[in-house]
Amino acid sequence: MSIPAIQQARIGGYILKNIATRTKRFPLVLMLEPLFACNLQCKGCGKIAHSPEVMKKRLSLEECLGSAEECGAPVVSIPGGEPLLHPEMDKIVAGLVKQKRFVYLCTNALLLEKRLHEFEPSPYLTFNVHLDGLRDRHDSLVRREGVFDTAVSAIKRLVARGYRVTTNTTVFAGDSAERLATFFDTVSALGVEGMTVSPGYNYASADDQDAFLERQSTTELFRRILEMSHGRGWRFNHSSLYLDFLAGNQNYRCTPWGNPTRNIFGWQRPCYLLDDGYAESFHTLMEETDWDAYGRGHDRRCEQCMVHCGFEPTAVLDTVGHPLKAAQIALRRRLR
Repeated sequence: MSIPAIQQARIGGYILKNIATRTKRFPLVLMLEPLFACNLQCKGCGKIAHSPEVMKKRLSLEECLGSAEECGAPVVSIPGGEPLLHPEMDKIVAGLVKQKRFVYLCTNALLLEKRLHEFEPSPYLTFNVHLDGLRDRHDSLVRREGVFDTAVSAIKRLVARGYRVTTNTTVFAGDSAERLATFFDTVSALGVEGMTVSPGYNYASADDQDAFLERQSTTELFRRILEMSHGRGWRFNHSSLYLDFLAGNQNYRCTPWGNPTRNIFGWQRPCYLLDDGYAESFHTLMEETDWDAYGRGHDRRCEQCMVHCGFEPTAVLDTVGHPLKAAQIALRRRLR
C-alpha cells in the first residue's frame, strides 16, 4: 500500500475513535461530485446519459465545503464528470485542504496544463489521473485519440513539480493480465505514488453493456495480475485485503455507507453506483436508508459488483480489526 504515513495515521485514528465511541456506521471517503459535465464520452460511463439541463448544473463552493463538514470523512474524492470544468475547483480544493481533508482530484488531465497554476503542492492534495490502459486501449475507451499522451505528459509534469499523483484504472472485459502488467510497468515508471484499480460497474445507462466483467472473471483476472506482480515494484493505492478480495480470497460484503456520495441532486442512496433516490442531508442518508436491502444476495444489481468504493471500506475496517492478517497477506504477496 502506497498511502503516506501521515494519511494512514489520520485515517487510522479516525477509525479507532469511531470504534471506541461505538459508532455503528461512519464514512471513510466522501465522494463529492460537483458536476456531471465532462469533455469526454467514455464507453463505461454512467453519468453522461443525463439531460443537457442536468449536465449544466453544479454544486457551489459553499455546498461542497459544507457537505464535507456535514459528512466528516477524512478523505474527499472528487470525481465527475470532469472536475476541472468547474470554475471554482481551485477554491473547492483549497477549502477542503484548509479543513485538513485528504483530497483526491480525479481528472482525465485534458485541462491540467491550463489550470495547474491554480493549485499548490500539498500532502493533502493528490491528482488522481484517469488511465484505463496503454495508448490504443485508453484512447479507444475514452473515444478520442491523443488522450493517453496528454495524461502521461500531465503526470510527468505533476511529479516533477512535487505534487502527489496517483492513477485511476477501470478494468473491463477484454483486458488481459499480460496487457495490464505491461501497463502497470509503464505507469510505475512515471513515478506515481500509487495506482488505483477496480473492475467496472455495469451502469444500466452505459451504452456498452458487453464491456463489464462478471465476478468470476474478475477474480480470475486479478489472481493472475497479483501473481505477475512479484518483483515488479507495482504500488497499488489499496489495502492488501481489498486486493486479496479481488483475487477471490476474501468473502466481503459491501459497505455502501463507507463512501457516501454528494452530488447536484443531494446525498445519493445508497452509494456512488446505484441511484435509489436522494436524501436532503447526510444524517438522513445514514439514518433512513435501508442498508440491509443492498449487497450480494439482497439486490440483483449488486451481484457482480466488486468496485473499490464499496469494498475498500470493508477491507480497511477488516485491516484495523485484524492487522496481523492484513500484514501476513501483504508479506505473502511480496514474497511470491
